[in-house]
Amino acid sequence: MCCLFKFPFYAFCLALYAATALADVEDDFLRARQAHYARDLARFEKYAALIPPAHPLSPYLAYWRLEGNAGPASDDRITDFLATYPGSWLAERVRADWLKQLGRREMWPAFLAEYPRLASPDVTHQCYDHRAELAAGNRSRLKDAIALWFSGHDLPGACAPLFSQLISERLINREDVWRRQRLALEAGNPGVAQAVASALPPEDRMPGGLLDLATRSPARLFDARDLQLNLRQNRELALYALNLLAKISSAQAESTLRRVLLQFPETDQRYAWGQLATQAARRHEPGALSWFDLAGPAALSDAQREWWVRAALRAGQWRSAALAIDGMSDANRALPVWRYWRGRAFQAQGQTAIAMQWLTPLSREPHYYGQLALEELGSVVGSPAINIKVGGDELDAVLRDPGIQRGLSLFAMGLRSDATSEWNWAIRGFNDRQLLAAAEQARRVGWYDRAINTAERTRESHDFELRFIAPYREMASVSAAENKLDEAWVYGLIRQESRFISAARSGVGAAGLMQIMPDTARWIARRLGIKSFAASDMQAPETNIKFGTYYLKHVQDSLDGSPVLATAAYNAGPSRAQRWRASVPMEAAVYIETIPFTETRDYVRKVMSNAMYYAARFGQPSTLLKDRLGIIPARTSAALPSEPAVDDKSPSLETESSGG
Repeated sequence: MCCLFKFPFYAFCLALYAATALADVEDDFLRARQAHYARDLARFEKYAALIPPAHPLSPYLAYWRLEGNAGPASDDRITDFLATYPGSWLAERVRADWLKQLGRREMWPAFLAEYPRLASPDVTHQCYDHRAELAAGNRSRLKDAIALWFSGHDLPGACAPLFSQLISERLINREDVWRRQRLALEAGNPGVAQAVASALPPEDRMPGGLLDLATRSPARLFDARDLQLNLRQNRELALYALNLLAKISSAQAESTLRRVLLQFPETDQRYAWGQLATQAARRHEPGALSWFDLAGPAALSDAQREWWVRAALRAGQWRSAALAIDGMSDANRALPVWRYWRGRAFQAQGQTAIAMQWLTPLSREPHYYGQLALEELGSVVGSPAINIKVGGDELDAVLRDPGIQRGLSLFAMGLRSDATSEWNWAIRGFNDRQLLAAAEQARRVGWYDRAINTAERTRESHDFELRFIAPYREMASVSAAENKLDEAWVYGLIRQESRFISAARSGVGAAGLMQIMPDTARWIARRLGIKSFAASDMQAPETNIKFGTYYLKHVQDSLDGSPVLATAAYNAGPSRAQRWRASVPMEAAVYIETIPFTETRDYVRKVMSNAMYYAARFGQPSTLLKDRLGIIPARTSAALPSEPAVDDKSPSLETESSGG
């Protein structure tokens, strides 16, 4: 009927028909996917037959057919799939699974032929690879094979035969077994430690009863009659218990350590002081620095040195901070965080010229520490000098990439996990201009997290307007103004919380653009007088931003107006943000650096850094990041008024990693 009308309407009809046809194909794909996971082969084939072979998602049909057989697919069918879809994300998945099959069957020549084509091997692949090489008589990478042993965590079963061979050949010796056992206890994995100990002679293994006692009640271990500290296995147990005790009470741990100290060799004494010092530093206790001194630099790991630096920063002891950084491994010392604080330490000690040598290269890097370093040189962080824009041909070219096509198609159907995997795989080898073109295409379809992530990967040519996109601007501006909040700060927080995914939901239940916890949302609803509130309301951007900005203002007002404290509170809860303050005023950058949770520490740094870029984008007057951070006022009380019952989003202090 459309053809009876004039050309413009006819063209409209064609476009409408094409859109309808595309929607039909998407529906058929989703039905085929559902049938596959329901193991309904007949229904799967019915809908698979309706999808054109040239459709970007047709490889998924072949992949599901490969998965759909009873039992593993034959090697021939797998090699056919890999040859048909070379270089695809699905080929990587098939290859990864197939290599594990080959490893389980000990088909070592086939494994060695295929393994170099795997882009992202996991530990299981690595163990099979070393077993295959040893079976082929290749012993050139024994050092790498042995390095896999030194983990405090449970390792895949594929690694057990490798380790057995290395132990039988005495390439992993008794001292190596003790070392891994200690790593497991440090990581809080006594079961792994006990399993590792099976490689020791029976008389050298830790008594199971004492290990259980140390785990359940570390203080009671030292009253056990059969705790003979002349035996190494019992000393290892005692060190494990002391570390657990230090997480509970530094005073009790110190008292216990001093009671048994002389029964340990000097190296173990230093190790124990290092463990105690690290736990004390994480709680901001003043005794931490003296215990680090008792441990001595040689006894400390990089993770412990990081807390030595943080304790020194908090105490204003720049010489001690510099000593701790200088003793780190080359890789750790090269991280932006420690380059910045090493420069500051030189500066604080009057060595300005050397400080500039550390800070100048760092100041060219677009992140929190680069911004702070630039300010130490006397510059203000404003709008980036260049925002590279890609043209139409480049935008069209990136859309012709099959992986990009699959990612966009899957995203349009709401299959975010598969879409993200396809997208990340597709862009892994892109140059800067291709990355910017892909980021722009993601932005255009509202795939904001991929737009940001992709734009952030550029190395030389950057587009900061893509890195710091600002959707929902009208409603966010209104809510920020109503709560007298800095709009740039609000955007910096939303970007970090959700990457502007309105349907985002965390593993602990935080929802929406500003990732509001259910209990907090109900508390805000009561405060705002909203009686018909439902948890699902948090998926609506306008409501979520309204609630989030209200809560952000509440915690800011409760914490002396500090945006840094409010940002920390938004992530980890107001009580913690309050507890991490000192009894004297403190530079906010030092407060941030000494936050005990890696997640929260990184979160606050990024939110405040984001705010600087958004301020420049929104045309706000230039302000130093150090001025935006400000000074953290001295803590006057431990309590906060009118605090909601918040299920915070941070990990526990005891299990949190201490990485910089």
